[in-house]
Amino acid sequence: MAKTRKTQLGARVDDEIKQLAEARARDRGLSLGDYIAVLVREDTEGLRRRGLDAAERFLAEHQGVFDEAETADRPAPGAHAA
Repeated sequence: MAKTRKTQLGARVDDEIKQLAEARARDRGLSLGDYIAVLVREDTEGLRRRGLDAAERFLAEHQGVFDEAETADRPAPGAHAA
């Protein structure tokens, strides 16, 4: 397998973002650099877009269920506490 050339990047982020990225990298068993590379690759290969599209389709198909649940929690119009 051919070795790929690695380049160092520098980015300034808030401490919270750094901690979140490090924790997620650990969860996935990756170094921080490899995790960032995976995110970029997923984004550029369209995985993120496909996931968002799938979520949008799901919401569109099931919007009625969400609407019913939301209106079920509301009191009937004109109903007032005595």
